[in-house]
Amino acid sequence: MLCFLSISSDISNHKNLFKSNKIDNNTMNRWFELLLGLILIAIAIYAWGMNLYGFGQAALLFLKGGIIWFVIMIALLLILLGISDIKDS
Repeated sequence: MLCFLSISSDISNHKNLFKSNKIDNNTMNRWFELLLGLILIAIAIYAWGMNLYGFGQAALLFLKGGIIWFVIMIALLLILLGISDIKDS
């Protein structure tokens, strides 16, 4: 019964029921994830810049291909939106 009263008071006070009041033990993991991400991005930029094992050329080709696919998808989206607008008129 006491638990129900506590929850009902949280609801009436518009508190987030899913947010814990305890100290989060995952704070070190967040810093580790951030550090690991920065290290990996530095390695990737170094490999691309120094063109180690041809990774720089491969990354550039992948980027060029990705830009073409992005333009194609935007074009298809605009065509579908245009057809939809014509149908609605």
